[in-house]
Amino acid sequence: MNTRGISPEWLDELKRKNDIISVVSKYVTLEQRGSKFWGCCPFHHEKTPSFCVDQYEGLYHCFGCKEGGDVITFVQKMESCDFHDAITRLAENAKMEVPKFSQDESVIKRKKEKDIVLKILNDAAEHYHENIYKKEAKPAQDYIKSRGFTRHELEDFKIGYSLDWNEMIRYLLNKGYKKEDILSSGVAQSKEEGKLYDAMGERLVFPIYNSFSECIGFSARVLVKTDFAKYKNTPETVVFKKSKVVFGIHLLKKLKQEKGLNQIILVEGQIDVITMHRYGFKNTVAFLGTALTSEHARELRKFADEVIVCFDGDEAGQKATLRSIDILKEAGFRVRIAVLEKGKDPDETLKEEGGQAKMQSIIDGAKAVIDYYIDVEKSRVDMSKPDERADFVKNMLERLKKFTQPEQEAYLPKLRDLSGMPIDVLRRSLGIQILPTFEKESKNVLTNRINGNKRAETFILASYLHKKSYIDPHLDPNKLLSGREKEIEIIKSLTRLSGIYDVVSVDEDEFWQDLVYFNFAESSNNAEQYFAECVWSLAEEKLRAKKEAIMEKYKLSTDLAERRQLLMQAQDVDKKIRDKNLEDFYA
Repeated sequence: MNTRGISPEWLDELKRKNDIISVVSKYVTLEQRGSKFWGCCPFHHEKTPSFCVDQYEGLYHCFGCKEGGDVITFVQKMESCDFHDAITRLAENAKMEVPKFSQDESVIKRKKEKDIVLKILNDAAEHYHENIYKKEAKPAQDYIKSRGFTRHELEDFKIGYSLDWNEMIRYLLNKGYKKEDILSSGVAQSKEEGKLYDAMGERLVFPIYNSFSECIGFSARVLVKTDFAKYKNTPETVVFKKSKVVFGIHLLKKLKQEKGLNQIILVEGQIDVITMHRYGFKNTVAFLGTALTSEHARELRKFADEVIVCFDGDEAGQKATLRSIDILKEAGFRVRIAVLEKGKDPDETLKEEGGQAKMQSIIDGAKAVIDYYIDVEKSRVDMSKPDERADFVKNMLERLKKFTQPEQEAYLPKLRDLSGMPIDVLRRSLGIQILPTFEKESKNVLTNRINGNKRAETFILASYLHKKSYIDPHLDPNKLLSGREKEIEIIKSLTRLSGIYDVVSVDEDEFWQDLVYFNFAESSNNAEQYFAECVWSLAEEKLRAKKEAIMEKYKLSTDLAERRQLLMQAQDVDKKIRDKNLEDFYA
């Protein structure tokens, strides 16, 4: 059994000391209903809670998106960390010592590399930050003053400075780090002759933190005119993946835990984030110098249901906004667009007279996505010209196809008024058909009806996994469910249902998902009878197969005595089928 290098006993204790309700409640508002707790799923957008947490079993399950697992799985998914990071954090919470992993050498080596890289990055971040207050950091101090950064922002974001191309390298070597590890962290780069130099040399440094407030890399701004790029980011490392890095996510998580969070504001750069925070918009984050990705969106989706896109008010900002909308909607966000004045960014808007009130007004008046699309498409054409008006309609219909029919219907009158095109023509262009609806006749479904033997097998195994009281104690599941011996062994080894996540990859195996999240409601009226019918359904199939095998031998046999014996065996099996005799399947 695969316990991923940790004993099941230790994992069971870890889960007992990390009550799943307490852990989940840090991210999801839960309400108790009977023996279970319910809330809106943090993994997909929903208005009606379908996310269920079972405190007794130590499991969660969303009946909408089908996500589920134990407290370890929950931490992994919410924090985008691996199994070992999740148990380490839970162990710290429970004041438990993490045992050594009995994993293969490659896994151990990778974990050690990651730990060393994180330590180097966090020491480097602290040292860059210390440098910002030194007299040698005057270029950085002058820039900070020009931007209006306060001591508060310097501390919140741990803004730092690289004094020159070599000072940081000397500092890290003096702390005992190896050259190859410093190079692997991305803090240093190497010249052709192998000499290291500071990758952020003579730049203002913005540390990038993950949601655990661990420094995973840097983004740095040049302070003098140069042929180099204005901003430079840490290269890809074992901990830094630019496609999923969100600047300010550690502060966003802190805000959610302290005050709750309904909405995220997404801007384009670090300076905008810092300025937005200064003026009270502390739910602001940014991605780093690249297009928004689905990984960015998934990271953010853990913290709120709604995102307000507030990119720069220029053509590039508009293009970035249009690219981002589909990605954010796909992640399950409600999306609105805050439109800034042409040529302005959030930093400039806030520093104008009355900028804070103005920004609040822009945020409050953020447009629905379709309204934003309409404004963008209108700005590209002359609506007084029929051919350009036709282009406007064509482009809007293409955009509307990505929305639900209720959303389409809500905006078709507006599109009709703008274009002068009949609403029925617009509907047909979208492929909307108005069909008569008929009320389905209500039928009672027998709960003890077995939908094939696959369903029967699943129900029996699920009953064993969930340790149901109606299980026939004389039954030997190995005899009844031949071919499932390995799965039965795993089920018998468990002392608690949540332990299944320690020995198999439930998320990657539909078979185990069906068992763990089996819906017993259909058999709740007479579960014992349902179980008996499932058992007999499988037993009868095996007995009939046994009889067929006997009769095949009977047909081929030329020995009279053997034929007589085979016939008697077939008759014995027939009697067991008539009497529903299960003795062949008892232990």
